[in-house]
Amino acid sequence: MTLQFTPDHEWISMDGNLATVGITHHAQEALGDLVFVDLPEIGKSYAQKDAVAVVESVKAAADVYMPAGGCITEVNQALRDDPSLANSDPLGAGWFFKCTLTCPSELDTLMDETRYAAYAADAH
Repeated sequence: MTLQFTPDHEWISMDGNLATVGITHHAQEALGDLVFVDLPEIGKSYAQKDAVAVVESVKAAADVYMPAGGCITEVNQALRDDPSLANSDPLGAGWFFKCTLTCPSELDTLMDETRYAAYAADAH
């Protein structure tokens, strides 16, 4: 699985035309224990960098942004029921939503794993 990362600490993984999006290890560590997630509406379209979801932790609330423009096709109901999945498995079972991209070339602006690791290390 090839991941790409945003400066706002979201990750995106492509499988054909379908993208899966979540928050990174860095994001969940910074937020602390998540207690609530507000996921986007299926069928709604968003532009790159639009706020599409909200996470709340014991420490803070934060927006989750769209890594590239697209239409929401699925949300992670298990995450809605158990927000701690984003803490325990942010790159797996803790995914937030799936979407089809309207402008896949926007992925060219994102970071690969090596660049993101350096970026996240500087963000501490």
